[in-house]
Amino acid sequence: MWQVASRDGRNKAFNEWVCLAMMKVIRTLARVLLGGALMMAGVGHLTDARQEFQAQVPVWLPLDLDFVVVASGIVEILLGLSLLTVGWVVPWAGLVTALFFIAIFPGNINQYVEGIDAFGLDTDQARFIRLFFQPLLVLWALWSCESLKLIRRLTSRQKSETY
Repeated sequence: MWQVASRDGRNKAFNEWVCLAMMKVIRTLARVLLGGALMMAGVGHLTDARQEFQAQVPVWLPLDLDFVVVASGIVEILLGLSLLTVGWVVPWAGLVTALFFIAIFPGNINQYVEGIDAFGLDTDQARFIRLFFQPLLVLWALWSCESLKLIRRLTSRQKSETY
């Protein structure tokens, strides 16, 4: 269990443990930050930023704008809360959050294609650059919640059941 200290006096196992512990703290902080941001955005859907969010609803979506904004706001609040949980829920929360970010991506594309000004994105360049942040949010959710481990476990189980 214990390893012999290296020449410079450091214990390799201890150093690895410290690195893993630090990474866990960083992941947790990233997850809490994302959860808080989602809850704030969700509240914005229901209050002062409601009109701005309506501008992002795709023009081709055959639903009432206000319903879409309120429903997505409630979902964002629930996702934000789920990211603040602990235990077996966390990887699932990250996966569902990543899928939510993918599901709302057409709204960002719509904002760019239609040239809609909202949230300070008032040029085509700004709206185009915004498109590149959505994949980062997907990765943030998956990484901070260690959801990729869950996906690997689910896919390996599915492969073993297939054979």
